[in-house]
Amino acid sequence: MNINRPDYMHKLLSAIDIPLVKILNGVRRSGKSTLLSMFKEELVKQGKNPGNIIYRRYTSLGDAAVVDAPSMYKELACMTEGKGKCYLLLDEVQEVDGWEKVVNSLYEDMGHDLYVTGSNSKLLAGEMSTYLSGRYIEIAVFPLSYREFIDFRIAYGIQGTSIMDYIRLGGFPVISTGAFDHNTAYQVVGGIYSSIVMRDIQRRHKIAAMDLFNRVVDFIIENMSHTFSASSVVKFLKSQHRSLTTENVYDYITWLEEAFVTYKCKRYDLRGRDVLQTQEKYYLSDHSLRYGIKGFQGTDVSAIIENIVYVELLRRGYSVYIGKLYDKEIDFVAQKLEPAGCIYIQVCRNMPEVSDREVANLKAIKDNYPKFVITLDEYSTADIDGIRIIPLKDFLLSDI
Repeated sequence: MNINRPDYMHKLLSAIDIPLVKILNGVRRSGKSTLLSMFKEELVKQGKNPGNIIYRRYTSLGDAAVVDAPSMYKELACMTEGKGKCYLLLDEVQEVDGWEKVVNSLYEDMGHDLYVTGSNSKLLAGEMSTYLSGRYIEIAVFPLSYREFIDFRIAYGIQGTSIMDYIRLGGFPVISTGAFDHNTAYQVVGGIYSSIVMRDIQRRHKIAAMDLFNRVVDFIIENMSHTFSASSVVKFLKSQHRSLTTENVYDYITWLEEAFVTYKCKRYDLRGRDVLQTQEKYYLSDHSLRYGIKGFQGTDVSAIIENIVYVELLRRGYSVYIGKLYDKEIDFVAQKLEPAGCIYIQVCRNMPEVSDREVANLKAIKDNYPKFVITLDEYSTADIDGIRIIPLKDFLLSDI
């Protein structure tokens, strides 16, 4: 059973026949392949000739013969010969060395409409920028939002659609299509993470010291809601009698970002309106990765809520930063170009009874953009001097 994800499908349908290569990019197992398969069916419904719709997946045994760019090009050129304009749906293309040249030729020389998926951000860098600069659009694909999580579990007849179910299980689609207990779900997510490390990181970069790599990952996860630098990681490893250079740490962090395991959230100086280049935070593409790597701990919930809000803001098309205002920190400054605007967000597990820190930090911002405190407490709803207190569940189901 395939469950429609309307936001993504709308973007794909709106892009049909637009003369740009469409790239679906995101962490493995976030649903890109399923979206591409469903889009194939939608193309037929749109009246496109089924014989002109070509779907190829480059991670399956059936495509094992396609190992390089010339083989890939030869096969696709043969499949499209004499058909006129074709719709090429190419899944996990980064598995083929030199795929960029093939896509460029099929797009530039033959005029086909191309849709490609990948699980590495280098799809949009390096040779990709050289061959298709200004001629592609990216559709970032994330694991399930809370709204999608509910839709999937209802469609599959699975119990548990509360916000705590989402917090405990996460958004990988495979988890929402089966009645997994928590421990089994974490084993599945741990397997997803392991496959990412082996296929997208270890195989590409030939990491010799996997123990040190894993320790860096552990540090990032433990400090998910805190700013830190590469030198902080080096100092931490030194305390464990392990040695790693700052350059190695930067490499490991970069590779995790490229594989969409983590996202970097930079700091933004609200006074100078500048993006700062030090002391970033890192968040996971899906909060369940924390459980799959480290197991679940009740003390994690505050950091998990922050991670969920961060990814949701990305999903909604915001550019997201940590706000710095004098000695105060704003959890998220979220900016959007279309429609232009900004929102400020503080995140907390529960509204404190004796401290107004969350509200006070937002009050210090002297502009009229919307300000929110998002809390797990579903009964904390109020408006304090224009600052809206909103439960996490309501925020995730809203269109803010």
